[in-house]
Amino acid sequence: MEIVDRKRVQEAIHQFANKDVYIHLETTNGAYASHYDQTFFSAGAYIRNALVRYELGKITGNGPYRVGLKIDLGWIYAEGITHFELDELGRLLLAGHDYNGKLAVALEISTTPFE
Repeated sequence: MEIVDRKRVQEAIHQFANKDVYIHLETTNGAYASHYDQTFFSAGAYIRNALVRYELGKITGNGPYRVGLKIDLGWIYAEGITHFELDELGRLLLAGHDYNGKLAVALEISTTPFE
């Protein structure tokens, strides 16, 4: 993955607008950390292969970034994005890594379901 280039990411987000796309969205602050430290509060969210159509998508901020996708009834957004990749399958993969390099958030967009 590469460090976010706002212009390239914005162009990629725009290419998926007004199409049926599959979304993978995941957050974690160390889901397994509570096994080692009972005082650590663990939280996370996960959704995979949600079929949506967004009319507008934006990347904002100065880094880490926020990416928002405007759908009919609201928004999908991920905050803390630091890295991106346009993979060989044409998917946009966005990730946010913490200061130790661990994954904190992922937002992925594809025209085909994720396996």
